[in-house]
Amino acid sequence: MKRRAAGRMMSDVRRRLLLMAVLYVSSLLYMLFQGGKTSVMLFCIFNGLIVYLTLGYWSGIRRITGTRKIGIHVPGLTAASGTDSRVIAAGATLQAQLELRLPGYYPVPYVLVQERLERNGAEWLPFEASFVPNLKREGSAEYATPPLQRGVYRFLPTMCMTRDIFGFFEHTGSFHEPGEFSVRPQTISLQGWDRIRKGAKGHFSHAAAPRSSRETTQINGIREFLPGDRLSRVHWGATAKTGQWKSKEFEREALPRTIVLLDAYRRGDAGAEERFETAVSAAASLFEHGMKRGTSMGLWCTSSVPLALKARSGGDQLHRAIEMLTEVDSDGTDKLAQAVMRADPILETGSMALLVTDAPLEEIRQAMGWLSRRSLNPVCIRIMTADQPSSMDNDYFAAGPVYSIRNLEELPAALEGREAAVDAGS
Repeated sequence: MKRRAAGRMMSDVRRRLLLMAVLYVSSLLYMLFQGGKTSVMLFCIFNGLIVYLTLGYWSGIRRITGTRKIGIHVPGLTAASGTDSRVIAAGATLQAQLELRLPGYYPVPYVLVQERLERNGAEWLPFEASFVPNLKREGSAEYATPPLQRGVYRFLPTMCMTRDIFGFFEHTGSFHEPGEFSVRPQTISLQGWDRIRKGAKGHFSHAAAPRSSRETTQINGIREFLPGDRLSRVHWGATAKTGQWKSKEFEREALPRTIVLLDAYRRGDAGAEERFETAVSAAASLFEHGMKRGTSMGLWCTSSVPLALKARSGGDQLHRAIEMLTEVDSDGTDKLAQAVMRADPILETGSMALLVTDAPLEEIRQAMGWLSRRSLNPVCIRIMTADQPSSMDNDYFAAGPVYSIRNLEELPAALEGREAAVDAGS
């Protein structure tokens, strides 16, 4: 397509050059054979026009320079990490302002700016803006992107072009100011769901729960105050300094372990891409929630090249997991039951396995059954299509519960509602 466009451009240039040549020769012949002031004046006008068009080659557009300023508008949900301007949440809008300068003195009526934003090293998004240079041959161009999808983005060289005032010829130039940023999965708070900290109730929970629930007297840091914390846990110094309630975090004899298993099988049906994005956001929310609750978290993505992160604690663990979830694609070739078996090297007895998938119930039953026989406590977050009804009456297999959601906003209510029902029943 690019070659075809370049070919059409060259053809237009040839036609315009041919037209200019015909008109010039005609005016020359008219002056030679007709004579008189009119013919001489017409020939002089054509010569002046040719000089003007020729000087356009040195308009300065080929040596144009510029800088880019970026502003980010993030509606609603926030990214899973930090406040780094190079890291924003999916759904955010990027607002870019280009400050450009043309060297030289040749008059330029306007400049058309074409920006390209590459996503994940494959597809790219084009944007156009224009400006009229001022007396100092400077100007600014602005544009805003649509809500950005999850991925890694980088700016390609910026193309600039202008035409003469008659629109005969186009002159182009470019400059490259490198820039890269990540659009990370959206996350949502799961404050009311504490099962990930206590460990799932199941046949093998007794193996890890007693040791993970017992705390030592060694302070391991400071965390947010949670409802139910005793006053003796409050860190008064940090509370006074920040103006927000803070609690002491004590080391445990053993940290509970949780593995988030993200199903990345390529289904290809209508709505599959949207369901996968919801699954990625749900996995990121669960991982972030577990890290905040002092749980040792791990991650497994069943993509064509499986992504693995063994369960551990520490601040950099969340950063590494979110980076993996930013780049993962739904290109897996194994169905759920077979793909989960490949995660065996990072699964530990007594751990909680959070399965996030949009697979059919029969595949979920097989996968959860295998995880249970592997001495894990499986819990499934099932992503459904938007037209499927969602209710609190979710499925519950012998191996563990299945929470059904249609979008990320339904995740807290689904988890907290089922948890309340389970606790009431017990």
